[in-house]
Amino acid sequence: MKRTTPVIPAEEIAKQKEYCAQLRTLNAQRPIPPKAYVDTYGCQQNEADSELLRGMLCEMGYEITDTDRGADVIVINTCAIREHAEQRVFGNVGALVHGKRKNPDQIICLCGCMAQEPHVADRLKQSYRHVDLVFGPQRLWRFPELLRRVLLRRGRVFETAPDDGAIAEGLPVRRSGRLKAWVSIMYGCNNFCSYCIVPYTRGRERSREPEIILNEIRELAAQGYRDITLLGQNVNSYGRDLEGGWDFPRLLEAAAAVPGDFLLRFMTSHPKDATERLFDVMARCEKAAPAIHLPFQSGNNRVLGAMNRRYTREQYLDKVRALRARIPGVVLTSDVIVGFPGETTEEFEDTLSLIEAVRFDALFTFLYSPRRGTPAAELPDPQTRQEKSANFDRLVEAQNRISLEKHRAYIGTAQRCLIDGAGEDPRHGLTARTPGGRLVHLDGDPALIGRFADIKITDCSTWALFGEL
Repeated sequence: MKRTTPVIPAEEIAKQKEYCAQLRTLNAQRPIPPKAYVDTYGCQQNEADSELLRGMLCEMGYEITDTDRGADVIVINTCAIREHAEQRVFGNVGALVHGKRKNPDQIICLCGCMAQEPHVADRLKQSYRHVDLVFGPQRLWRFPELLRRVLLRRGRVFETAPDDGAIAEGLPVRRSGRLKAWVSIMYGCNNFCSYCIVPYTRGRERSREPEIILNEIRELAAQGYRDITLLGQNVNSYGRDLEGGWDFPRLLEAAAAVPGDFLLRFMTSHPKDATERLFDVMARCEKAAPAIHLPFQSGNNRVLGAMNRRYTREQYLDKVRALRARIPGVVLTSDVIVGFPGETTEEFEDTLSLIEAVRFDALFTFLYSPRRGTPAAELPDPQTRQEKSANFDRLVEAQNRISLEKHRAYIGTAQRCLIDGAGEDPRHGLTARTPGGRLVHLDGDPALIGRFADIKITDCSTWALFGEL
């Protein structure tokens, strides 16, 4: 199959595995097995990347730990989507200097989207000299080589030059659970929404080969995974760099044909590329979860244009109607930004009216956060922080009311749910998820974890359901 996206040659991946073997030999000579800690910020793609980092660390002979205390290698996998996330990372990385003073041989690594921002790399280089290794998402596959360089030469390593990215297959993975799995189907983004830093940090869109993805899903199903999420910055762009007629609806349908008792989810979908053909596939494939995350960001057309979203309010509402015509009970969630530069309170009213019209099951709500290097960061922004916060509070209040009303409609119904874990409240010893992804608290035998079961919904709150077997 011909493609436009470069693929890392197998011999280059083999070199990384050889570096893993070399470090494993070195680590085996230590009197106590070395420990590694991976701390993850941000989106599900970062979670999936951290599973690869842990897989490579295991191949290098490290024991994975859940705390930075006593860790010989610390990897901070970062997010650059909002300023608050960046400041949290800087604060936490700064605090690591105390452990480094106690253990000068400790290796501290920072990777992920923040590492790919030039101003962040410069700040780390000048002011966080206890950080040994900094690399962006496109260099993740070279982690064994980069870590080996730090360990053997003891010099600081920065690999953050601009890079559109390639596809790297065959990396080891250590998954964080036995029931739910992330499967990256593509990387990068070509959309360049005016507020978003992701295309600059994660590179251009590049799709994995369909058969490799399907083989991964087959292996997960055979291993007993029950909830598999297909990941991409915009899954609906899948296949545009491939030949052979593959696109996301075709991939989803092929994945749903894999034998096994599991549900398929996916995120994230850009509304401009969410087609009725995709909705048709979701409706007819039993394994496709009746849920979609479809970020609308604003309900006002002028603001959408300034965001470079490339759809209108009317087009978004048409897609929601088409989706619900095929899947009446679909769980619909979304993202919304309040206070985009230049947004007026009158324009914000269009966002409020849109959520009342659509009635989302849940929203992820954000105050606009300027990202250096994006076009939106240069726009005039006369609205005050207080005005933005007041609008934000109104949005949250409206959505909380809608979410509670939507949850009340579940009471008295039976839902086939995946029992996925132990609850923290002793009155509800188990947690479960509906096919649409709604959280359910219930009581029952812990031996049920990992099974699908029919649960009668008896009560609800704004954020969760309560039920019984």
